[in-house]
Amino acid sequence: MPDLPGTINGNRYPDQNVLTNSGLLPREGQQSVSVIAGSQKPMPEPSPEPRLISEDYDCGGNTVEKKLALQMRGITKRFGSVLANDHVDLEVYQGEILAILGENGCGKTTLMNMIAGIYFPDEGQILIDGKEVVIRSPKDAFDHKIGMVHQHFKLVDLFTAAENVVLGTKSDGKYNLRAVNAEVNQIADRYGFRLDPAKKIYDMSVSEKQTVEIIKVLYRGADILILDEPTAVLTPQEITRLFDVLRRMRTDGKSIIIITHKLNEVMEVSDRVAILRRGQHIATVKTAETNESDLTTMMVGRRIDLNIHRSKPVNAVPRLIVEKLNLYNEEGIHVLKDITFTANGGEILGIAGIAGSGQRELLESISGLQPVASGKITFNNPKKDRPVSFFHKSMKQVRALADQGAFHDRNMNDVNFRGMRSKAVRKMVKDGDVLFREDEVMNLRDKDPLEIRRLGIHLSFVPEDRLGMGLVGSMNITDNMMLRSYRKGPAGFLNRKKPKAQAEQIIRELEIVTPGVGTPVRRLSGGNVQKVLVGREIAYMPKVLMAAYPVRGLDIGSSYTIYNLLNRQKENGVAVIYVGEDLDVLLELCDRIMVMNGGAVTGIVDARTTTKEEIGLLMVKTDERKEAGDA
Repeated sequence: MPDLPGTINGNRYPDQNVLTNSGLLPREGQQSVSVIAGSQKPMPEPSPEPRLISEDYDCGGNTVEKKLALQMRGITKRFGSVLANDHVDLEVYQGEILAILGENGCGKTTLMNMIAGIYFPDEGQILIDGKEVVIRSPKDAFDHKIGMVHQHFKLVDLFTAAENVVLGTKSDGKYNLRAVNAEVNQIADRYGFRLDPAKKIYDMSVSEKQTVEIIKVLYRGADILILDEPTAVLTPQEITRLFDVLRRMRTDGKSIIIITHKLNEVMEVSDRVAILRRGQHIATVKTAETNESDLTTMMVGRRIDLNIHRSKPVNAVPRLIVEKLNLYNEEGIHVLKDITFTANGGEILGIAGIAGSGQRELLESISGLQPVASGKITFNNPKKDRPVSFFHKSMKQVRALADQGAFHDRNMNDVNFRGMRSKAVRKMVKDGDVLFREDEVMNLRDKDPLEIRRLGIHLSFVPEDRLGMGLVGSMNITDNMMLRSYRKGPAGFLNRKKPKAQAEQIIRELEIVTPGVGTPVRRLSGGNVQKVLVGREIAYMPKVLMAAYPVRGLDIGSSYTIYNLLNRQKENGVAVIYVGEDLDVLLELCDRIMVMNGGAVTGIVDARTTTKEEIGLLMVKTDERKEAGDA
């Protein structure tokens, strides 16, 4: 499709598709699956009688006998009219790592929550060691030696690791902490954990908190462990250690189920993979006999191009300059410490770091949502290049400006005049072969979003909290388009026709599942809400686009659509700042990566030459200034 003639925000709206060439593949040959209770569809085959609890199972190339630890037969769960799990059959063996793979909203977590006693199935059976059991609560699950480590930890920050481990195990609340510490150390040594039982939770890293959660279920005697997105907030080094621990647990006969969306990790650590799609169990395959492409096809129902088509930056120019930025939160905590970086137009700058390292505060301070204590935030707006001789006649001035990178030739190559005689320089200037880069520098510090917009700066922001900050849940899609920009119609009324057309285009391009543009956003799934937000911000035709976790909640196909949309924004000269948690994506999508830890920048690296290991080390690097102050 042709390029946009204008912007949906401000005074013009495009008459054609905003998100052109989105790269979204047609759903060729995809089989439709009903997800509404009561819809017409063939009735599932009745679940067969329980099989023998042992069978030959190929593990790592060796044929060994494995016993069935857990069976789910015909499990069905409804939430109102939504069929979350549709007659699912699943088997888990002793001494194996089973990955549960599927798109967001396919029913992975719901299925595991029924094993863990958080939900109770409407239909079906759960068998442990070949015997049917009833699990109505997490206590019932523990009684059957099942434990679940949730993505969001359930720990008491003021307690120590050992106190959290034993919390709730005795009705009288009396514990021998010395004995508990010894037992925690014994479990840690057995599986290779690194943990101080006496350490307070609030002093722990994310990895240490996860370790406490795992030891907590092991302490309660769990033989079947369920881990929900266990690597989402870990560094590469921490992921490696976690996988080593899981392998030791597998060797010890534990049954481990991991819920994840990271295909490379599935291939690395699992023995088998169970794929869910739209609430149904599609297949269970041996990891050694499949690949990422086949797994994606089973997840989505069609082939997906799992490549991010990153282009090289061309004529990258400084667009957003941040210098020595400091920010204190409402509690007086120093959350941003001398942040300095430049985001160039025509490139994607990634920001990596453990959750809570200051990423959110940084983007909010740039967009005018948080007042800063000190530092500079400037927007560089390049104007039309003019001949040097028109403005500067002094050779001394010309050479000084050249040393600052103010000049380029007609091919956009920097010119510095080094080693050139003055006569040759004067001739180049006289002939107009040297152009002066005249930029308009605008101060963004202490400007709120409305003031930034009035300056004519097109700055788009996809916040981390999509409904708390990005969209209004009670408003429909059209009205949320109008929040970004609106114009008055006749007699002072708002013109809703163009925003409505824009909403319809975004729905088509990003395949948003909704009854229509009049649907309140809160009624959409999390992934579709995210699509509305990302589509609206890209449609603003920004000069700077800041996106915090823009694919969170999206399926694989839509995620890669967003990645390629961001890449096209870069090719259009936009300065893109991308905050992500998947290091593989950061390395493949970005041109440079800035790493943050504890509110400080610990390094800026070239994404094409760096490694996950280098980024991981920077993610846990201690603020040297703090160390010096503590010494």
